[in-house]
Amino acid sequence: MSSAPAVDAGLSFDEFYHAHYRSLTVQLAAYSGDLGQAQDLVQEAFCRAFARWSRICRYDDPLAWVRRVAWNLATSRWRRLRTAQLFLARQREEHSPGPSPDRVALTAALAGLPANQRRAVVLHYLADLTVPEVARQEGVPEGTIKSWLHRARAALAAQLSEKQGGAA
Repeated sequence: MSSAPAVDAGLSFDEFYHAHYRSLTVQLAAYSGDLGQAQDLVQEAFCRAFARWSRICRYDDPLAWVRRVAWNLATSRWRRLRTAQLFLARQREEHSPGPSPDRVALTAALAGLPANQRRAVVLHYLADLTVPEVARQEGVPEGTIKSWLHRARAALAAQLSEKQGGAA
């Protein structure tokens, strides 16, 4: 009882590579739908075979080994791509609507105030600090903060009523 001779018995690696690269690439291209990816996968499989050629060349079917490695690489690449795509899908920004016209008008009106009045308004109305807390933070008397807030409210009211009057 004799065993069947190896399919590529006596072939050097170069001969083996040239004999099977194209057919294996066609198979992987049909599987993956991407010729460039198939070429990369087959090339990697042959590189791995080359590193073990002294052992692989004695197999009954060295091509089966290279084919299996190429298919395993294709499956691994597909899994990595799928994982990356799922990750990216979870990272997408959620788009929120832009600021309302009132918000834009208020932001523009605040920008028109002197810096000290703008800070007082932001700290008092947006940061919810009391007048004494704003005074301590700014290092000025409470009366100064009250004055800044009064002037800021008057300027904001004038600017915002102008914009509403011009829009009507």
